[in-house]
Amino acid sequence: MNSTEWPLWEVFTQKKSGLPFEHAGCIHAPDKEMALLNARDVYSRRNEATCLWVVPSGAIVSSTPDDMGSFFEPANDKIYRHPNFYKTPGANFD
Repeated sequence: MNSTEWPLWEVFTQKKSGLPFEHAGCIHAPDKEMALLNARDVYSRRNEATCLWVVPSGAIVSSTPDDMGSFFEPANDKIYRHPNFYKTPGANFD
């Protein structure tokens, strides 16, 4: 990060109460309050969201595509973890 650049924040929006949050994009801001205000101005100016989350980009941890085999392998032998036997509201698992 450039010393003159504000920290990067990831923005998640919720369209309606009860729906899942979705990643909307990212913004730069000096602190969490300004990040929330900037996210509101950029990602919900036309009432696209009813709730926002802002998270410092550095706080997000992710697996990598190289992890696909070993990282996710333990779940493959637990068929009950797959939603094939029941309906999941709002999900489309075809």
